[in-house]
Amino acid sequence: MALLIDDIEFAWSSLRDNTDASGWRSIAIATFGQCSLRAGLSFPEGREALLMSFSSSTVPAAEKLPEGQGFVVSRIEPSDDSLVWLALTRSAHGSVDLFAAMGVDVAHAMEAESGADERRLLRIFLGRIRAWQEFMRKGAQILSPEAEIGLIGELILLRTIIDAGMPLVASIESWVGPFDCPQDFELGTGALEVKATLSTVGFPAKIGSLEQLDDSVRQPLYLAGARLRQTETGQNLPQFVSDMRDVTAGEAEATRLLSERLVASGYFDIHSDRYIRRFALADIRIVEVADGFPRLTPGSVPLGVWKAIYEIDLDKAPWPSIPTADVLKKLGAT
Repeated sequence: MALLIDDIEFAWSSLRDNTDASGWRSIAIATFGQCSLRAGLSFPEGREALLMSFSSSTVPAAEKLPEGQGFVVSRIEPSDDSLVWLALTRSAHGSVDLFAAMGVDVAHAMEAESGADERRLLRIFLGRIRAWQEFMRKGAQILSPEAEIGLIGELILLRTIIDAGMPLVASIESWVGPFDCPQDFELGTGALEVKATLSTVGFPAKIGSLEQLDDSVRQPLYLAGARLRQTETGQNLPQFVSDMRDVTAGEAEATRLLSERLVASGYFDIHSDRYIRRFALADIRIVEVADGFPRLTPGSVPLGVWKAIYEIDLDKAPWPSIPTADVLKKLGAT
């Protein structure tokens, strides 16, 4: 990994000497299966890029490529070969340091599965970039204390879903919260929203939008509450992450999906020493969001109200907690 980082940064530095160049200039960095990785600059702007080659049959013409948040992915023709080249290029307003971190992470993800076929390498390349896109959209900072608690809650529910019998890859695919979907998990025909709290009084759940508890699109809808207790003998966020990585170990697709979601959530191992608080799970409950449940939705608020953030107390909502296995069956997920 260190050699790959050094190679990319050295290549960019070397190519900057081509001040009178135009078009693409690049240096070969690595080969992953049939795919080649090059570090390049686009001139005359001199913007940094990673170039990845694929056979023409691997990249569908209709493939939507990610862009925005400081970078763009585009099809380019840096040479006369018959390959499709995808360039991850820093935008004019994008941070050089952040783009470099992104490029190295994408390259490392490719390196970790260098023996995979081209179609899988394409999924890894684009999936990792989309995860970074979401991370940058959220501000590209370490997690706030509230977001830290929220991620732990989602990891706890993910593990609970897996332990209840849902297949590993399908479980992680269902975790869509890091990509800013209305609910944290899309399972079968419905969804599950997760709320974590440290409160010892009541069971508060902060609802971030009118859509979060709206079951008009996906049914049935469930709300899962995880009450955490801060304790010196509990686990910190990096340990919760490590436990989940142990679950996916040996399953390449599950490992890839988990890694992308952690990036999109804003979690990076380089920040692990910043998360020092330790927690233990005190209580967990899952309730169905149905008629009569205390909630605000687009169809229930007065005309003109288009946004709302509010809190409900699960202790005051007279709905029984449902076992996870029963929830998954009703969702059609198992």
